[in-house]
Amino acid sequence: MTPVAPDAPGWRVVCLCAAWCRVCEAYQPIFEALARRHPEVGFHWLDIEDEADVLGDLDVETFPCLLVMEGRCPRFFGPLLPQPEPLERLLAALRASPGGPPVVSLSAAWLAHFQSRS
Repeated sequence: MTPVAPDAPGWRVVCLCAAWCRVCEAYQPIFEALARRHPEVGFHWLDIEDEADVLGDLDVETFPCLLVMEGRCPRFFGPLLPQPEPLERLLAALRASPGGPPVVSLSAAWLAHFQSRS
């Protein structure tokens, strides 16, 4: 999986995780398998402790937490069950309505910070 590129066109999925989280540890191979099944989507694994400067003041309370972006537009931000099916359904629904509104709002300040640091 490649680093998050702020101006990348197309779809990107960022999994915010923590090395100490056993749920994240179990989810990582599932996430990587989804990345292989969807090469047209950029998948990125972001450890919140290793990349704390990217996150700024964002406090992640539930893992795994996913950010799905269409280009620079956030379309989803929040926790998701650590199974392949929920992410597959979410991606299918979002991609079926490109340019639509975000499913969950994301702080504009955090998004700007994320995009400028990624």
